[in-house]
Amino acid sequence: MTQDRIDEILTQWQQEAPDLDLSSLAVVGRILRLARLLEKHRETVLADFDLNVWAFDMLATLRRQGPPYQLKPTDLYGLLMLSSGAMTNRIDRLEKEGLVTRVRDPNDRRSVMVQLTDQGIRRVDAVMPVLFERENQLLAELSETETATLIALLRRLLAIVNRNVHLSP
Repeated sequence: MTQDRIDEILTQWQQEAPDLDLSSLAVVGRILRLARLLEKHRETVLADFDLNVWAFDMLATLRRQGPPYQLKPTDLYGLLMLSSGAMTNRIDRLEKEGLVTRVRDPNDRRSVMVQLTDQGIRRVDAVMPVLFERENQLLAELSETETATLIALLRRLLAIVNRNVHLSP
């Protein structure tokens, strides 16, 4: 089995602090490194569509809601784990680009909904097949069994971390 950068870091820590239990670093370090690499890969793909990761996440979140492709800003920032200030800024930017619009909430005239525009729908629909195909290519060397095992382990780890780490948006 080939060594990776995390193995090098573990070796250095074992030499410098042999009493430390480094088992979490072997897992968490790799997950963090994978997250950075996958985000860079995603940024590269999205750049071809004049999008960045946060914009795609917002557009895709609205798109997967189904018609009329809208959410309240509070629901949107909860799903995306953002502050209300950051969400307002992002909505403003996407609205300037014509990808989303604010519409009155028919159930509460005091509030608004964020809705994908036709242009926003077209953009996210163009991105998704390309992005998912490229990400599938990254996973192609894993067998079906390995992929299923990885999914199950990551799902379990995510549930554990969600239960024990409380983030405020």
